[in-house]
Amino acid sequence: MMMIFNFSCIIFIISLIMMILASLISKKTFMDREKTSPFECGFDPKSSARLPFSIQFFLIAVIFLIFDVEITLLIPLIMTLKISNMTMYMLISMFFFIILLLGLYHEWNQGALNWVN
Repeated sequence: MMMIFNFSCIIFIISLIMMILASLISKKTFMDREKTSPFECGFDPKSSARLPFSIQFFLIAVIFLIFDVEITLLIPLIMTLKISNMTMYMLISMFFFIILLLGLYHEWNQGALNWVN
């Protein structure tokens, strides 16, 4: 047990040293007005290049990430099938799917999936 702790401490210290060295050696960039401005072949832009981002896209992306993580949590359920009986597997997986469906219903009910406001 102590050997694992020592090994993980050594790995942590080595990675910390590498991150500090990389930040010290890295090329420093200074942002000025020319570097942050949009570039259109040397001409002034016709319209603003910084358009507002729709909050609907952000909300859909967050919902996708939440459900994607929940789906990745289903993968260990396949492994539990080998060590448990079929009824316990079905009970756990149905409970998990019910939680997923309730979350989807809640998002739908709150209007997060509607594009028309």
